[in-house]
Amino acid sequence: MKKQEPIHIGMIMGKWVGGGVEAVLMNYYRHIDRNKIQFDFICDEDSTDIPYDEIESLGGKVILCPPYQKLFKYIKELKKIFKDNNYSIVHSNINTLSVFPLYAAKKVGVPVRIAHSHSTSNKKEWKKNLVKNLLRPFSKLYANKYMCCSELSGRWLFGNKEYDKGNVYLLNNAIDLEKFKYDEKIGKKKRKELGIDDKTLVVGHIGRFVEQKNHRFLIDIFNEIHKKKKDSLLLLAGQGPLMEEMKEKVHTLGLDGCVHFLGQRKDVNELYQVFDLFLLPSLYEGLPVVGVEAQASGNLCYLSDAMTKETKVLDSTRFMSLKNSAEEWANEILKDAKNYNKFDTKNEVSKYGFNIEKESDKLERYYSNI
Repeated sequence: MKKQEPIHIGMIMGKWVGGGVEAVLMNYYRHIDRNKIQFDFICDEDSTDIPYDEIESLGGKVILCPPYQKLFKYIKELKKIFKDNNYSIVHSNINTLSVFPLYAAKKVGVPVRIAHSHSTSNKKEWKKNLVKNLLRPFSKLYANKYMCCSELSGRWLFGNKEYDKGNVYLLNNAIDLEKFKYDEKIGKKKRKELGIDDKTLVVGHIGRFVEQKNHRFLIDIFNEIHKKKKDSLLLLAGQGPLMEEMKEKVHTLGLDGCVHFLGQRKDVNELYQVFDLFLLPSLYEGLPVVGVEAQASGNLCYLSDAMTKETKVLDSTRFMSLKNSAEEWANEILKDAKNYNKFDTKNEVSKYGFNIEKESDKLERYYSNI
């Protein structure tokens, strides 16, 4: 009997730069039954952080195309890619920009075209917001299946009517709970490696240096924390266009010795063990995977209230308004940090639907059924 070929899915990634969307999709790709489902990752050719070796070792392909800014070339090349690979499913992960690859997919007769909402928007990013709001009405034009990472992101892109009718599939930003579970030994070892004393209060953040992540305010919060608790450090992991500006801000505030820019890291699961608390004052989010990872590692987490409430898994996790001052954030953080002890949170995180083992099975059934 001939072995059945896996369903090959054209996974539209846009620019692969080591962000949260890429992390989520790689989590699913590692855990899905790849004898039944295979991904071809279609990325803009100006991507900077594609894990070619891992994708190929798992049986997948990376296909490069012109960046979406070269729109006519982009659409022309995508039509060729879709036709050559004869995909039955194209799954686009570039939010409002999905209208372009899904147009190309419809033109060449791809039967299933998924638009996946991973985010929302914020007025402070007005230039980006302008494009998003211009394209948002077209989000359902060429898609015939809708997906989101949270209720907030689903309603934002596809509208309340579609969401309330049950037409938007919610795919949780699930993680490998074994990899991120609290481990005191790893924390102590990693602190030693980084030259950090056990008693030092470590504030951590993982995210790209872009407007959305609100690093300016994050550094202001840490500045207020440091004024009140001198034995404190801020660890910033990630890269991005605003990194140099943030380094300058740190220098201006006289925080050079206690703010460490760690760059893009492959050991984030170990870094979470070093943190005492995790800080994410984003201007907007869909459902940030780093928020889930930080809680899975047992961290005290402070998040902006500009993200979906589904991000909160632990009772100790706090949402704060961006209207509050940096000092107000710092006061609340220090008050809670005084009595907080990290603990194993695996059961709580799994209960809320963030266990990749269970969620990848659901995704596999979803693809097979459609």
